[in-house]
Amino acid sequence: MNRFQVKKVAVLGAGVMGAQIAAHLVNVKVPVVLFDLPAKEGPKNGIVTRAIENLKKLKPSPLGVVADADLIGQANYEEHMDQLKDCDLIIEAIAERMDWKLDLYTKIAPFIAPHAIVASNTSGLSITKLSEVLPEAIKPRFCGIHFFNPPRYMTLVELIATPTTEPQILNDLESFVTSGLGKGVVRAKDTPNFIANRIGIAGMLATMKEVENFGLTYDVVDDLTGKRLGRASSGTFRTADVVGLDTMAHVVKTLQDNLSLETDPFYGSFGTPPVLKALIDAGNLGQKAKAGFYKKVGRDILRFDLASGEYVPGGEKADEVYGRMLKRPAAERLKLLRNAEGPQGQFLWAILRNSFHYAAVHLATIAETARDVDQAMRWGFGMKQGPFELWQEAGWLEVAKMVQEDIDAGKALSKAPLPEWVFKGPVAEAGGVHTAQGSWNPTKSEFQARLQLPVYQRQNFPELLLGEAGPKFETAGSTIEENDSIRVWTLDEQVLIASIKTKMHAISPEVCEGLMAAVDLAEREYQGLVIWSGDEPFSAGADLQAMLPAFMAVGVSAIEDAEGFMQQTMLRLRYANVPVVSAVRGLALGGGCELAVYSARRVVHMESYIGLVEVGVGLVPGAGGLTYIARRAAENAEASTGKDLLPFLTEGFTAAAMAKVGTSALESRQLGYVLHSDVIVPHKDELLFVAINEAKALFNGGYRAPHKRLFPVAGRDGKATILGSLINMRDGGFISQHDFHIASLIANVVTGGDVEPGTLVNEDYLMTLERQAFCSLIVHPKTQERILGMLNTGKPVRN
Repeated sequence: MNRFQVKKVAVLGAGVMGAQIAAHLVNVKVPVVLFDLPAKEGPKNGIVTRAIENLKKLKPSPLGVVADADLIGQANYEEHMDQLKDCDLIIEAIAERMDWKLDLYTKIAPFIAPHAIVASNTSGLSITKLSEVLPEAIKPRFCGIHFFNPPRYMTLVELIATPTTEPQILNDLESFVTSGLGKGVVRAKDTPNFIANRIGIAGMLATMKEVENFGLTYDVVDDLTGKRLGRASSGTFRTADVVGLDTMAHVVKTLQDNLSLETDPFYGSFGTPPVLKALIDAGNLGQKAKAGFYKKVGRDILRFDLASGEYVPGGEKADEVYGRMLKRPAAERLKLLRNAEGPQGQFLWAILRNSFHYAAVHLATIAETARDVDQAMRWGFGMKQGPFELWQEAGWLEVAKMVQEDIDAGKALSKAPLPEWVFKGPVAEAGGVHTAQGSWNPTKSEFQARLQLPVYQRQNFPELLLGEAGPKFETAGSTIEENDSIRVWTLDEQVLIASIKTKMHAISPEVCEGLMAAVDLAEREYQGLVIWSGDEPFSAGADLQAMLPAFMAVGVSAIEDAEGFMQQTMLRLRYANVPVVSAVRGLALGGGCELAVYSARRVVHMESYIGLVEVGVGLVPGAGGLTYIARRAAENAEASTGKDLLPFLTEGFTAAAMAKVGTSALESRQLGYVLHSDVIVPHKDELLFVAINEAKALFNGGYRAPHKRLFPVAGRDGKATILGSLINMRDGGFISQHDFHIASLIANVVTGGDVEPGTLVNEDYLMTLERQAFCSLIVHPKTQERILGMLNTGKPVRN
């Protein structure tokens, strides 16, 4: 069987997108070489070198580990064209100029391997026109690939075929981008700006037009069009600032240059908004220029005022009545907005009506199915629902009638009627475009099922759209035991799965009881146990609120009992006679981190955040986290030639004392929470598949639990050294007295307390020190201030 393998990638163009695509390839362990023009002065790779250095400074970081920037190969078109022959995939990502791209293709064509796929990363240029300059042998292996910015964090990648692209080439590329890069792939037709930018930018232009119509300010609009509307929290204008107003203007110009009233009945609303022109003319290009629709001055956020051309105080919020409307069920919500008397409500109805109208009119020309549109808007623009999903949820025909009435009354942006399929035939009968049979394909006039590539068999529970049929993790498989806190179940009768059901998957005594019982059952009847809860987070930590009633009634002894039970749960996982695999996605903080590190193996989504963060609420890790740090330090020291434990302990102590969180699985590996033997998975929906197979592989390999060993600790000498550093930090004003007290308790645990250096201890001994430290803090007034502050505001209190 032939299998397309990507052993090496070339990225052509070291600009913003090219460099960040290269960075993400490094994140997922794909060797990559980054090309650009030879520098006119200095080393020929100077342009690429500067781009890679800039990657190290960007926030949010395009790299899982900043030092990995050095793994990106450097090349220029004058000296290194032969390197292209070794590449299985070539991604061209130079500036959006058709003539420049065509010229580059002519130069690279002789160096492209016979099997290599060539793809252009463009946000809207015609892929078919780009292909025309290529030799006939390469045309079948050429397509468009549109990453969204920033490539590491944005899920969406659009693939665009030309009439000569071989279907298998697109299948191979989709498989690699999905599983290898962790992305959500949508196939778009070769039309200006493809799917997401076509609808998204048209929507932003329409929003700006309606803002003028209703006289609203940008901060109010962002408050209305952010999370309240089920969209990205940055809303409309803050999003534009982040994207870059020059970038937005370029995408708008693509629409203006490649469309007309004949090809797009909404063309009249595609004029460059006056405010966008004014800001660009002033050089206020958004976040990268430190000024756009918004400008930060000190701690104040100012907003641009077009009338005066000045920045004025911002922060105005929407009328709360509309916030309440937006919380209502979809059908009621849309009717309330349509009938609203105030401009904010009328504005919201107008932009939603425009999105329904535009998506329906253009569906047949830009996409195969309605699924492609909704997934593109979810993954590319951070929407909770795509336009067709919301429309369908609110009542398909009822909403369609309201939209058509507005069109007929001249209230819409275009006079174009809704397509006939909206009102008649299968869609109308089904009550929407997404059904159990598939999503609506207006060209074929049928509901079309999802593409069944082998790569999607790795996704047990793919992200479903409203109305689609598919398994749901809450009810899938065979349930063995279930209560309000945990579900223990199996998909294949071979590996047991434990899914935590509490809010934020917090670890309560009931969760611990369920995990203990699951281990017992797995040892009797299964090959392993996977801890996976279906959605984010993995676990935000111990359930402090669940402990408070017992604490208030019984006192600190109740807390000590609860902590002791959590510790025993962690040890039960570690020393289970079958492999326990934690499938980590999202946050694994505090007790969630401890749950992961006490498992036999971790399968971790690339974008997981892992760390011991108890210091933030004035506590210390109390369910074995500090014991883990001490044991790992001893194991690492044993594997080295050094005899001093302290160097191996410093990183773990610092991470716990400073509540450091790994902001990627790669960074968490540096902190010691993810090991080199663990598996890092790029795609979130493949976690369970990989974790189950990891458990089976360990079992079939003759898995045995580790021995319970004694291990050395740093003792009083190590503790004294750490305390010396802490005193300097306290006296220098870098930490508070309470921070110093907490860190001193952490130092006492990880060094083993007042014992001789090298003293051999076991996990139970250190866990006793942990409990004592935890319980001494839970009654401390300053810690109680921190806990109450976090519970009330969700933000850490510094005292």
